[in-house]
Amino acid sequence: MRRPMLHRSLRDAVLDLERHGHLRRIEAPMDPDLVMPLVQRRVYAAGGPALLFERVEGSPFPAVSNLFGTLERARFLFRDTLERVRQAIAMRADPASVLRAPWRYAAAPVTGLRALPREVGHGPVLAASTTLGELPQIRAWPEDGGPFITLPQVYTEDPEHPGFMASNLGMYRVQLAGNEYAPGREVGLHYQIHRGIGVHHAAALARGEDLRVSVFVGGPPAHTLAAVMPLPEGMTELLFAGMLAGRRVRLHRRNGHVISVDADFCLVGRVRPDRTLPEGPFGDHLGYYSLRHPFPVLEVEHIYCRRDAIWPFTVVGRPPQEDTTFGALIHELTGPMVPASLPGVHALHAVDAAGVHPLLLAVGSERYVPYGPREPRELLTVASAILGFGQASLAKVLLLAAAEDDPPPATDVAAFLQHVLARFDPRRDLHFHTRTTMDTLDYSGPALNRGSKLVLAAAGPARRELGRKVPPELPLPAGFCDPRLALPGVLVLRGPPHDGTPAARAATEELARALAHTPALADVAAGAGPSLPLVIVTDDSEFAARTLDNLLWVTFTRIDPAPDLTGVGAAIHDKHWGCTGAVVLDARSKPHHAPPLVDDPATARKVDALAARGGPLAGLW
Repeated sequence: MRRPMLHRSLRDAVLDLERHGHLRRIEAPMDPDLVMPLVQRRVYAAGGPALLFERVEGSPFPAVSNLFGTLERARFLFRDTLERVRQAIAMRADPASVLRAPWRYAAAPVTGLRALPREVGHGPVLAASTTLGELPQIRAWPEDGGPFITLPQVYTEDPEHPGFMASNLGMYRVQLAGNEYAPGREVGLHYQIHRGIGVHHAAALARGEDLRVSVFVGGPPAHTLAAVMPLPEGMTELLFAGMLAGRRVRLHRRNGHVISVDADFCLVGRVRPDRTLPEGPFGDHLGYYSLRHPFPVLEVEHIYCRRDAIWPFTVVGRPPQEDTTFGALIHELTGPMVPASLPGVHALHAVDAAGVHPLLLAVGSERYVPYGPREPRELLTVASAILGFGQASLAKVLLLAAAEDDPPPATDVAAFLQHVLARFDPRRDLHFHTRTTMDTLDYSGPALNRGSKLVLAAAGPARRELGRKVPPELPLPAGFCDPRLALPGVLVLRGPPHDGTPAARAATEELARALAHTPALADVAAGAGPSLPLVIVTDDSEFAARTLDNLLWVTFTRIDPAPDLTGVGAAIHDKHWGCTGAVVLDARSKPHHAPPLVDDPATARKVDALAARGGPLAGLW
């Protein structure tokens, strides 16, 4: 009988991948400043192996990337634990399933008991120490404010209820140097709105005391994945990490700090009350830079490390990137919990190509009036529940379809979008949340963490046939041109550059008035003939219409729904906005938006040379 592969360390996982042909060693010295991250991005895009950079310039530590570069490799890493974790989650989602098939879930209770974190008196990470300056100084994008830890496991405890089981383990980026940080002593601690660490930080501030923070880097890969799991507040990620790793997370307390003894590195320190410094910029997962803003400062007291430590890193940018795999695994594991956690919700899918939080697709029940014509009623209750649920509350555009209409899977984005567009009534089915919170990384709103949301719900039979061609005579105002069909029912136009003035916004309203002369765009609510219910104005319609991923990225990362949406025949009735014709989204870049991520040309040429025949990177992509 084969012995289960349970990784006790990151090095265990690296060697395991190497034995099975999933990892390549790079022996030549490599620059962590822009070069290694660009290599990572290119290898990821090619579906290539994990990479072990054995000689990182400026650091005594090797570095590994692309561990989770493919979903298949991630499943391979957890091949002996993933099914048991699925069973444990499924059992919690549907306890009655245990009665129906008890043999299938026999190991689940044992899996949970063996996953409880435990306190120990020693461990590998306590064997040595290092400094901030010796860590690999990895900077991924040209305008990044400094080097960052991109796969941190940031550990905090509730000051009012300390203990492992009330802890939070989250992946919040850590800026190692740059800006105004005291070299070698301070790092920036960036966390997004609605994160578990924020609850702990708020409690510490209310008590007027420091927040003790530990940053674990490396260790068993299960610990890294646990840090991004969207678990309910009050449920520790340590339990999930133990389940997925197949062994309990071992923790040690020293000088008031908690240390994961199986990590490769552990930074410990304090966040002082009300002390912040500018953090960033940083190239982030929406495909743009998140800009400089005040965030908490972690005063580092000590850095522990293993004697054989390996530094793991990733690169985030316009999706897909390596963190796409995290989302896919999370969806696989937590999908069964959705109906149990949100009654009336059958499925949720955060669209990676749109930057995750900007676009959320959902299937919900519509049972409130089972007789007569069906329209969104229960779906609106479902929408409120979704937007009040954990990280789903960060959704900017929520598209909801009724389960009773047998919609396509929410993971089939193109088909799902067409299903909704064929059914919604633009006079009735668009619902706005104005002047509310927005994802910290989304710069489409007027200020940090501020913006609006749109819920578009559709129920009942198809109201219209979706148009499959551009109308031959389209009366476009000056500056609008190059109309293209991106999907059935979706027209994309090139608009004049948006300069941030009221006139730029007025231009889309003029466009909507002009489109009223074209039946396919004017008579959407009536459903007479093929219709184009959605018009998207962009800076480059050819680019936006070229692929579905381009369309999703351009559209949903560049709109703030309330100010950037208008429509043909728009009107307000009893404070409800609607339109009789096509909905028009202004997805042009605006002056207040963050700049998109672009490779450094000199670095690209350097990497090209390293990848040439006979070079150390030859054959990697």
